[in-house]
Amino acid sequence: MFAFFEQRVRPTVVPKKSPPPELLAFYWHFISQTKGLYGALFATGLAVALIDTLIPVFIGRLVEVMEATARVAALRDATSMLFGMALLVLIARPLAILIDSLVRHNAVVPGVTSMIRWQSHWHVIRQSWSLFQNDFAGRMANRVMHMGDAVRECVVSSIHAIWYIGVYGVSSLWLMSEADWRLAIPTVLWFIGYVFFLRYFVPRMRDLARSSSERRSAVMGRVVDSYSNILTVKLFSRASDEDAYVREAIEHHTIAIAAHMRMITKFSTTLSLLNAFLLAGTTAIGIMLWAQGRIDAGVVAMAVPLAWTIANAAGWVSWELNRAFEHMGVVQEGMQTVAVTNALADKPGAHELDAGEVRGEIRFERLTFTFGRSDGRKVLDSLNCVIRPGERVGLVGSSGAGKSTLINLLLRFYEMESGSIRIDGQDIREVTQESLRRCIGVVAQDVSLLNRSIAENIAYGSPGATREQIEAAAMRAQAHDFIMSQRDWLGRTGYDAHVGERGVKLSGGQKQRIAIARVMLKDAPILILDEATSALDSEVELAIQDQLMGLMEGKTVIAIAHRLSTIACLDRLLVLKDGCIVEEGTHEELLRQGGQYAMLWRHQSGGFL
Repeated sequence: MFAFFEQRVRPTVVPKKSPPPELLAFYWHFISQTKGLYGALFATGLAVALIDTLIPVFIGRLVEVMEATARVAALRDATSMLFGMALLVLIARPLAILIDSLVRHNAVVPGVTSMIRWQSHWHVIRQSWSLFQNDFAGRMANRVMHMGDAVRECVVSSIHAIWYIGVYGVSSLWLMSEADWRLAIPTVLWFIGYVFFLRYFVPRMRDLARSSSERRSAVMGRVVDSYSNILTVKLFSRASDEDAYVREAIEHHTIAIAAHMRMITKFSTTLSLLNAFLLAGTTAIGIMLWAQGRIDAGVVAMAVPLAWTIANAAGWVSWELNRAFEHMGVVQEGMQTVAVTNALADKPGAHELDAGEVRGEIRFERLTFTFGRSDGRKVLDSLNCVIRPGERVGLVGSSGAGKSTLINLLLRFYEMESGSIRIDGQDIREVTQESLRRCIGVVAQDVSLLNRSIAENIAYGSPGATREQIEAAAMRAQAHDFIMSQRDWLGRTGYDAHVGERGVKLSGGQKQRIAIARVMLKDAPILILDEATSALDSEVELAIQDQLMGLMEGKTVIAIAHRLSTIACLDRLLVLKDGCIVEEGTHEELLRQGGQYAMLWRHQSGGFL
């Protein structure tokens, strides 16, 4: 039975479209995928509400039976009613609650929550790089994790609130009016007051909940920022400053929570007064009408429990609505990450770039890029360049000359503003980003490893690689020996040892050798080396140099290096300054020109001495 409900949702199915940025459409995006479950909740909620409304009616009828003079005859006449009441209380209500609980707790809570989290993560991880540059990873993860609970509870709470207040309210008014219209007066007045009560409190609770959620995410972001940069914190002895950084966020969050709790106290006190007037008013009018002989004691016995039921239901419904709007605040905050339009999405109909067919010609044509700066300063200025298939090219220039920007545009981390980049004649904007990056191997200066095994990190660009291939790549990268000496906190050794967050358990040189092994195994037709040996000591660099030259064989290579000796042997060097290519040629040719490159070379080969 449990398995049947638990298997109603397949949470990790790849989503077909992105969540829309409008609030109601965002909710419907997720609701529509499991609308059958929400429909079942609607039905079970109606059944429970109707049954609970009938119980006060039965109490009133029971009092009337007990008032009869001929008790045996009255009891005999009421047998069918009492039997029906027993079936309702003993079978129908528990069964309805069971089904409602199975749908809610065994289907919706695990399945829908996981589905929303999975789809939120699926969309976020495909967002442009700039989104991650402009936010805290911890805050983004916090939004993704809380989104599933918030969307689910908001919808479930709304469904239950609609039925309970609707069924209780309408049926109570009708039953009391049938007995005597004056009995319904307190309920009508209560409904009017309740509408104004909700209209005043709910929007304020929603705004305070959103503010609290944003402040909580800010705390999470700052805490994760401190933890993920713990080495920098330790090196600069800044623990107390990090305390102040996190303390500020916690204090702001505390203020937001306090404001929210003040409103909740006002909310509950006002509601209790409203409910007290309903109960007292209904009781007073019922006693007065009974004293005048206009209604029987059974009607009073029905009306007072009905009023009490409405009061209790109103409190529960108010809290459900309050929770719904609290969760709505969390959803609105989470939409800032999950429902963001991808700034760098593939074009409709973009085709795959097949790595097996790529020759490796790269053309930069009139490439201009400003990073959207208002002053119009150009990072790249009408840059033109052709890199032939299999050619090894080095990029040289001072910081800010545009080298990294050129590489990031080739990898499509940014959208080109003007001009184009073509690989084998194909505009890279016409192909999918994932297929483009599969054709390019990158060894970056800042190596980032996943907190997984060393083998998984090396095979990250080649998921189907065998252990033999992984070890062969590690040997070529001079990494095998230190890998075999690794042991993690769970006792896993060698290639199975985990490297910690961002590879924190390894030295810079060890991480860089794993990155080189990873690119060797990927064997892409285009290779980018961004200070690929900057973290290696001279002995290891010499040992790995031949392997790197072998890795370059037959590939189109773009290498960035501030240490010019590492790229002096390449086929051609491009010297960038202020976003333009000011010199190009071989190492010897550029030295003979006596220009920018020659000056940089003199500085590095003894100018400071």
